[in-house]
Amino acid sequence: MEFTRALETRRSIHSLTPDPVVSDERVAELVGHAVKYTPSAFDSQSQRVVLLFGERHAQLWSIVLEALRKIVPATDFPRSQKKIQGFANGRGTVLFFDDTSVLEGLVKSYPLYEKNFRLWAEQQLGMLQSNVWVALAEVGYGASLQHYNELIEEDVKKAFDVPETWRLSAQMPFGKAAAEPKPKVFQPLEKRLIVLG
Repeated sequence: MEFTRALETRRSIHSLTPDPVVSDERVAELVGHAVKYTPSAFDSQSQRVVLLFGERHAQLWSIVLEALRKIVPATDFPRSQKKIQGFANGRGTVLFFDDTSVLEGLVKSYPLYEKNFRLWAEQQLGMLQSNVWVALAEVGYGASLQHYNELIEEDVKKAFDVPETWRLSAQMPFGKAAAEPKPKVFQPLEKRLIVLG
């Protein structure tokens, strides 16, 4: 599939099924390729990923659900539970991290840019997340990008033996889409793009 068509295919899909579209090994190859080739500031390569399938995928969304149970009012909890179940029903989850020890090393080596390294880390994580999302869409998986970081980071690190220096950035549940996404409404491009020459 050509790149522009793959971009068009990428949508936020919240209701998933576990039906395989490609093998889990192929997903791991695609994610690994994105990790390897996504650019980073100073070629730091500080982006990290944990790819979850099966029971480990289900375990993550149980962690999220229990964290939400502690803060969501009981009357609103069924709605949160339904949303999380939509993710848990999927095939797997991609967890995105940044290795802060790499950034600390960069600050020591390049103190002039200290204020920029956190911003650049977020940018390179955003590029990786987009690349993985498009790669999943290209093979036929639906996905979305979730941010339960503050609620679950410590539990995630313990559950999946993640190094303490890795900072959780986002969670991407993926699977076969349970339903087609609604048509997307785009703002006029002329309001979003300026071309000068």
